[in-house]
Amino acid sequence: MRHQLIVSVLLLSFMVPGYSCTSAVVSGKATDDGRPLLWKHRDTGDVENKLVYVEGSKFDFVGVANRVDTLSHQIWMGSNEVGFAIMNTASYNLNKGQVCDVPDDQEGLFMRAVLEVCTDLDDFEAFMDKSVGTWGLAAIFGVIDAKGGAAYYEKGYYDYTKYDVSDPEVAPEGYLIRTNFSMSGTQNKGYGFIRHGVTSELFKEQEHISVDFILDAATRNLKHGLLKKDLRAGQLPIDRSDEQYVLFQDYVVRTSSASTLLIQGVLPSEDPQLTTLWTVLGWQPVTLVTPVWVKSAALLPDIVLSIDGAPAPINAAAMKLKQSCFPVKKGNGQDYLLHSQLTNQAGTGLLDMVLPAETKIIKKTKALQNKWRKKGSRDRDLKKYNKWLDSHIRDTYNHDLGQGLGE
Repeated sequence: MRHQLIVSVLLLSFMVPGYSCTSAVVSGKATDDGRPLLWKHRDTGDVENKLVYVEGSKFDFVGVANRVDTLSHQIWMGSNEVGFAIMNTASYNLNKGQVCDVPDDQEGLFMRAVLEVCTDLDDFEAFMDKSVGTWGLAAIFGVIDAKGGAAYYEKGYYDYTKYDVSDPEVAPEGYLIRTNFSMSGTQNKGYGFIRHGVTSELFKEQEHISVDFILDAATRNLKHGLLKKDLRAGQLPIDRSDEQYVLFQDYVVRTSSASTLLIQGVLPSEDPQLTTLWTVLGWQPVTLVTPVWVKSAALLPDIVLSIDGAPAPINAAAMKLKQSCFPVKKGNGQDYLLHSQLTNQAGTGLLDMVLPAETKIIKKTKALQNKWRKKGSRDRDLKKYNKWLDSHIRDTYNHDLGQGLGE
């Protein structure tokens, strides 16, 4: 029994850091268009993700859920119809010495609950104040709303610490970054210090934070914070036949990276339903973005949905492409990336082909956003856009990436 306990503890010590996340909350003061941004790069053991539309008790919302969660009880990042958006990263240095009578790891349940009823940051704080001790939480929640609110909340069992990203004394650059340690928690404990450092360096290089920057450079950040090795720069493999392997640990992108949601808020004068959810529903280097809005279930692209419990098509395709990047199946093979499959001098890597195709999506989406901001959103515009998006993504996977999405 003692031997089994030691083995279990050792396994847990290796597993916990792997299921981690990298995130940012950006106020409108720091963005290129004055609209706040909420970013979560998700790492988890549940790498099969889906997008869901939920008709809530008060507000409807769209969020990312695990495929196996058929009833979508847990939401891991999302936004509701009034522009309230939330995500989390696990925090491993909160609740020291505290005991709670409810189960731990309730972040997904908690976020679903608040998306159903919260309008803004004040509502969110009131929700937490009224439910002290009823949630098993150890997390950092990032939140934005349609009024320009943007903040992090480091939340334990009984209390929380707020970091208002709009306050220049709290966030001089107009944004904050969090991984898996709380600033208000036990010092020098937790995980994600290397990821926090390299992401901070990347953000500091920007004059303004934009959607394009976060989707490309931040979400597909392949620079190691300690080794300073950037897998997207320097001496790249020659082509996809070049068998150069890289020990793939402590990058922002990890083998456990499952999805990304970048939520672009609105100006206080704009319709909250213009809030845009830039969704990367799969291993980020091989997954094209699928922008969506909280309109109705019928207006979400089929490729991000799980029908009858099956994997979302774009997620399934990304999973298969990911396998080619980690061909070693024995031992710790999942820790070794075949670099040439992602990017190389010939420009034939999967990431090399994903980024130009994604640039077209971003350009098309911005044109739609600009139209809606001037004339109001229309369902017929979205149906036309979704038809184009589906065709473009399927063509890219079928012809360029060599992995079909099916019908």
